[in-house]
Amino acid sequence: MKIKQIYTGCLAQGAYYIESKGEVAIIDPLREVQPYINKANKNNAKIKYILETHFHADFVSGHVTLAEKTGAPIIFGPSAEPSFEAHIAQDGEVFHLGEITITVLHTPGHTLESVCYLLKDKNGKDYALFSGDTLFLGDVGRPDLAQKASNMTQEQLAGILYDSLRNKVMTLADDVIVYPAHGAGSACGKNLSKETIGSIGDQKKTNYALRANMTKEEFIKEVTDGLLPPPSYFPMNVKLNKEGYENVEDIISDAIPYDAETFELVANKIDTVILDVRHQDDYSKGHIPQSIFIGIDGDFAPWVGALIPDIKQPILLVTPLGREEESITRLARVGYDNTLGYLKGGFETWKKAGFEYDTVNWVTANGLEELMEENVPVFDVRKEGEFTSEHIDVAHSTPLDFINDHIAEFPKEEEFYVHCAGGYRSVIAASILKARGYHNVINVLGGFAAIKKTAIKTTNFVCPSTLK
Repeated sequence: MKIKQIYTGCLAQGAYYIESKGEVAIIDPLREVQPYINKANKNNAKIKYILETHFHADFVSGHVTLAEKTGAPIIFGPSAEPSFEAHIAQDGEVFHLGEITITVLHTPGHTLESVCYLLKDKNGKDYALFSGDTLFLGDVGRPDLAQKASNMTQEQLAGILYDSLRNKVMTLADDVIVYPAHGAGSACGKNLSKETIGSIGDQKKTNYALRANMTKEEFIKEVTDGLLPPPSYFPMNVKLNKEGYENVEDIISDAIPYDAETFELVANKIDTVILDVRHQDDYSKGHIPQSIFIGIDGDFAPWVGALIPDIKQPILLVTPLGREEESITRLARVGYDNTLGYLKGGFETWKKAGFEYDTVNWVTANGLEELMEENVPVFDVRKEGEFTSEHIDVAHSTPLDFINDHIAEFPKEEEFYVHCAGGYRSVIAASILKARGYHNVINVLGGFAAIKKTAIKTTNFVCPSTLK
């Protein structure tokens, strides 16, 4: 038996490759499926099942394409109603894979069709639980994402999730391995662990939602408390996962490599977003005016989803050389399929063509320290919890996730300063602000980490785990 967790940091998502005696099951595959096929072929194995834990909201799964390429059936849990051919499993249904078995545990609550998959070894012993978004390490799936589709409140779904955990998950032996669908950074939970593999026993001891003496009322209150609004692209990803989608290979082949002149022409003719995915330092030194920065080497896909509300938005890319296909693929992972093309040769092509370009002004943390004597306006674009934990005492909290709600707070006529934790998010914020006409924005290099090394006055630190 072989189990491989294929973890994608950008999405904080875990897909799984399970193999026994030449037969393979794939759980929650990414949209680009060729790596799974290649791995099975290398091992002289055949993909027998494609198992989905639920209709994902935060990414587009590869189930449809993988089924087309391999002929393996797509399996969903009870009550799932996809538009394409799939096997809708019953609670307790068993699938045989070589010498092992995989049992469906219907665990509604995060969504109504949510399931966990319990793997039993060749001796019939419970070995591992692929828990999807039902159980994370340190948390459980948020119960508010499916409430509109199910005509239920988040409190009602949380109550159902409580029963699923108590009746289906917590009854398992402590040594059963837990393989969740997500880790820290995912918007599918509130406080996920950085660890990506755990055990039932550890979760019973450390996961707040699995306290042995916890009442259903306490569970509902704690699980629903402090939920931030989900990213706007989530419902469209669910729709794609339920109804099907275009092969990502076709999306890549349709993207056109534009020279600078044609790139500019297309950008002016069509209502496009020019998305620059280079490193923030490169973007700051020079970029196409009105382009938005979201770096490919940061939390790329979640920020695209949070800040570009329409997944059908036409996009033109400026990428590091050689990373054009990767950028298109990673957009498609979260349903952004309308990439028209990219600037052939990268940003240097634009400069060599003699076109105008813009820069992002910056100041060091030490430079900001000197300016603070003049009471300059400072805006902190970290998340609300980060800001509450510790911040410059006179800074304004304008979280990047909701920057469009804070636009009116930024000064139009005077210089102002933005920072995040380390410098990635503040450049995203600066790019959005400049595109909106706020050209007096100045980025603080190194973010709060650098600010902490200066004498700039900050609030007393509050441990994030104590914040409600």
